[in-house]
Amino acid sequence: MNTVFQNAPAGEPERQYYFMEECRRLLRQPGQKPLRFCIITFGCQMNAKDSEKLEGILLRCGLKAGGTEKQADLVIYNTCTVRENANKKLYGHLGLMKSLCEKNPERMTAVCGCMMQEPDEVGRMRKNYPFIDLIFGTHNIFRLSELLYRRLLTGQKQIDIWEGTDQIVEDLPSVRKYAFKAGVNIMYGCNNFCTYCIVPYVRGRERSREPEDILKEVRELAADGVTEVMLLGQNVNSYGKTLDNPVSFAQLLKRVEEVEGIRRIRFMTSHPKDLSDELIDVMKHSAKICRHLHLPLQSGSTRILAAMNRRYTAESYLALAQKLRREIPDLSLTTDIIVGFPGETEEDFEATMEMVRRVRYDSAFTFLYSRRTGTPAAKMEGQVPDDIAHARFDRLLALVQKISAEESSRDTGRVMDALVEEVSGDGSGMATGRLSNNVMVHFPGDASLIGKILPVRLLASKGFYYIGEQTDGIGDYAVSGDEEQMVNR
Repeated sequence: MNTVFQNAPAGEPERQYYFMEECRRLLRQPGQKPLRFCIITFGCQMNAKDSEKLEGILLRCGLKAGGTEKQADLVIYNTCTVRENANKKLYGHLGLMKSLCEKNPERMTAVCGCMMQEPDEVGRMRKNYPFIDLIFGTHNIFRLSELLYRRLLTGQKQIDIWEGTDQIVEDLPSVRKYAFKAGVNIMYGCNNFCTYCIVPYVRGRERSREPEDILKEVRELAADGVTEVMLLGQNVNSYGKTLDNPVSFAQLLKRVEEVEGIRRIRFMTSHPKDLSDELIDVMKHSAKICRHLHLPLQSGSTRILAAMNRRYTAESYLALAQKLRREIPDLSLTTDIIVGFPGETEEDFEATMEMVRRVRYDSAFTFLYSRRTGTPAAKMEGQVPDDIAHARFDRLLALVQKISAEESSRDTGRVMDALVEEVSGDGSGMATGRLSNNVMVHFPGDASLIGKILPVRLLASKGFYYIGEQTDGIGDYAVSGDEEQMVNR
């Protein structure tokens, strides 16, 4: 063991590739049965991206994919802790895993991700779930191979939690869910400290990747057949501020747009306070940036926004939304809204309802306020009673659904390009494609269409999706030589 660690490279990711090979060597020993793994992911797109890395690392370590939660030799839970419900879901799974491990002590369990950055939760794991073999957080997911090697070699529990880091380790194995589209991390962490949000505490401070590293990854993805990339960050609008040579997010988008082979660019999430006129102008004139923007509102009351530490007013948000509608008329605008934040009055809630009526979101993710220990809002006076919060939530949801259904039908009859993502498994012969504005369309098609961008006529709106048909008509893209120009806008 000492020799193995003495010979390990000090730098990353070379060190982890070394331990991947050491894991593979251990698992090839005579009498060692093949190990199957299962990864269960909670939370956002960044968690999903992390799980792609975890899967790639495990495959490189010599484990086999395809095991179910009940069958796998190693189960990894990649956790979210933004809302209390996510924590409850994990403990439900761990209750099942406890009984399975009692029947088969050779099974291994790992818990990682955002929830493991909370000391109280790690303490609870250690006390109540002693069968867990690996515990690690968000900052050192890349160290899975080294932790797994230690566990395989010694049989001892491995707990490795970092309080923070300025390190970014990429260039690790990764397994994409789709061959034709991929997420690309452009930054990590958050500096906003909204009073209800635990993300800055579990994901750390903002740190941006170097633009050349991002572009290198995008070029490699394009060479591998990817046509759509999703640029990921807790607040992509603040990208580049921590670089030695600052680069704005709008400037990064323009450089990604130049990558040959990439036809669509998406990104999330955008904070309203950082959305610049430069970014609006780049989006307006882009042939590749999708006509969809997720712009979290959280509340339509300036008083509540101040209590949330959102650092914009209801008036400035509305002005921004109106500017976006004016400059990019075909833009699909979606949002997040929290109901029942501490101190929210009926007047505050009505201000949120009025904002929804005025902006007319294509869709909105609505949430009941979740009291997260460790955040300033958890200690605020005026916690809204559950019955009042639920009643307001139901009213907001009804309004959002009514407006969304109306807005989602506005393109009926148009021909728009759809990236075909899947076909139905029920034998109906229908394919599912995603439009530039993020709306789904179902139309007759088979598996040969998956990954292609096709013009589809939108025949009928079903409220939140369309029924369409493939057509030879011109859609969003008219390709001539090496150029792509937006048409039918």
